[in-house]
Amino acid sequence: MSKRDYKNTSVQEPPLDYSFRSIHVIQDLISEEPRVGLRPLKHSKSGKSLTQSLWLNNNVLNDLKDFTQVASQILEHPENLAWIDLSFNDLTSIDPILTTFFNLSVLYLHGNSIQSLGEVNKLAVLPRLRSLTLHGNPIEEEKGYRQYVLCTLPRITTFDFSGVTKADRTTAEVWKRMNIKPKKARIKDAF
Repeated sequence: MSKRDYKNTSVQEPPLDYSFRSIHVIQDLISEEPRVGLRPLKHSKSGKSLTQSLWLNNNVLNDLKDFTQVASQILEHPENLAWIDLSFNDLTSIDPILTTFFNLSVLYLHGNSIQSLGEVNKLAVLPRLRSLTLHGNPIEEEKGYRQYVLCTLPRITTFDFSGVTKADRTTAEVWKRMNIKPKKARIKDAF
């Protein structure tokens, strides 16, 4: 099966679901059994999961150390991960490792402890990211939270489980003009 065929068929595969497993460190995924869903998971000849979705929600993760290595041990094609659910953990930042999964289109980070709105900037390099959740993090309390995220990630179509409308985009653009100095102006001010 070619990569292209895999990509087209595996979107329908059930997620590799490690939710509610009291996982403290990513390495625990190697020894932990995933939850059994309504449909069975498909595996490659080597025993690795053939899915594009990895659910790690409702655990106690506070970092993603060794995420890439572990993903390559449990997934046949980790580079094709399209959906990662890390909601309801103890993450205090957005780990740069997430930005290496260029096929990522859905990322759930709600219910964590992300402190700085600037963490969102890291996600701007993800070309396919369309759905993001961040509510329930301390950053949600920052003024201009929604507008900042929509300015930083103009390609997302769903944010915090709410569709992004044309009005949202306009509001975000106005907010950006009022709150974020353009780079050219900064250079000019320096002289």
